[in-house]
Amino acid sequence: MAVASLRRSVLSLNRTLRGSWCQAPDLRPVCVSACQRTPERSSVHARNTFKVTMVPGDGVGPELMRAVREVFKAADVPVEFEEIHISEVHNMASEEKLDQLFTSVRNNGVAIKGKINNPMAYKGDLASYEMKLRRKLDLFANVVHVTSLPGYSTRHNSLDLVIIREQTEGEYSSLEHESVKGVIESLKIITREKSHRIAKFAFDYATKKGRSKVTAVHKANIMKLGDGLFLQSCAEVAKLYPKIKFENIIIDNCCMQLVRNPYQFDVLVMPNLYGNIIDNLAAGLVGGAGVVPGESYSDEYAVFETGARHPFAQAVGRNIANPTAMLLSAANMLRHLNLDYHSNMVSEAVKRVIKQGKVRTKDLGGYCTTEDFTFSMGK
Repeated sequence: MAVASLRRSVLSLNRTLRGSWCQAPDLRPVCVSACQRTPERSSVHARNTFKVTMVPGDGVGPELMRAVREVFKAADVPVEFEEIHISEVHNMASEEKLDQLFTSVRNNGVAIKGKINNPMAYKGDLASYEMKLRRKLDLFANVVHVTSLPGYSTRHNSLDLVIIREQTEGEYSSLEHESVKGVIESLKIITREKSHRIAKFAFDYATKKGRSKVTAVHKANIMKLGDGLFLQSCAEVAKLYPKIKFENIIIDNCCMQLVRNPYQFDVLVMPNLYGNIIDNLAAGLVGGAGVVPGESYSDEYAVFETGARHPFAQAVGRNIANPTAMLLSAANMLRHLNLDYHSNMVSEAVKRVIKQGKVRTKDLGGYCTTEDFTFSMGK
């Protein structure tokens, strides 16, 4: 890829976005948290460069990260990546490697990652590396903002909804055992503390973003104690936010209503497994896993990734993966770092390529490559 050519084109785009490339970008140090607190971090160097942990992951992850690197280099984004390769399917996983990843994220405060694929076969450890990462860093809130892309028409256009998922407990607690031969018990853990925390996160998010409604998704009609506690916690928190409308909906009905009339939803908050399902369903409404960005937050750290987590292993090495979701995640990461200038450059360039409709990857009905898409961002 002709980086110099792409750089010249992106700089031209920059001038149209903000008037002048010479405008000084905002380089305030920032910490990553749900509450947006900003203590000092070592991730900001003296030369005003942010250090970010990069985890390419499995499948097409490395190819998507290459696209991010190329765009950042072309646009002179002041970010330095600390790349860590970890995989459970390519013999690149160990406790030592995992500790290295934890240390890097703790030092940098921010990470961007691909999907770390988890083999289905049981090999003595029930918790995947993805789950260990979320628990160790307490990445309790996963946020997926689902929006329609101008220029790409689907059954439901002009969608704009947010899915907030608690992702440190629930069905993904890794608590399974064989009580008697042929009988497996899998425990779903719901706690008042974590239910209150994710509910508060959802209402705080709605307040900050000017949203008007939060809907709790549950199955309390069947799981009366577990999901009942989650629903009760959400209702209790809702009373503290009288300006935000609160509703609740059963998970199976929610799936149907999303397909039938997704416009009725604004912010949805839910336990772990339901969030995983709804993330993927909602991504399908606007174009699929290749177009929806996502992010996960703790009180101290943020990890940016695609909203629908798929390794897309069958596309490895074929140069056909859609980089839209990862590039938009990277743009969101830049905004989180208060690099709004560069964030706007990247996100507007991605949306312009989609809107023009001349360069489409296979998942959007086209024949173009990952590199074609990336290169077109600078035209």
